[in-house]
Amino acid sequence: MEKLDAKEGEKLTFDHVLLAFDEKKTEVGTPYLSGAKVEAEVLRQARARKVIVFKYKPKVHSRKKHGHRQPFTEVEITKIAL
Repeated sequence: MEKLDAKEGEKLTFDHVLLAFDEKKTEVGTPYLSGAKVEAEVLRQARARKVIVFKYKPKVHSRKKHGHRQPFTEVEITKIAL
């Protein structure tokens, strides 16, 4: 998940739920489900593994090498309320 502004151990509530399902039925929002909420707990804030971006143009001897590390937030879903 993209980086959220929350500290580790903090509780979050997501109220924009697009889809919810259980064993019997599936509900799809248009665009969101009304009254549905997802509660989560932040486990950690970190950065992903480095991705190397290498651009090369033959016959011109043009090379560019860049690295990128995307920050992310790891969350654990604790409750889904429909």
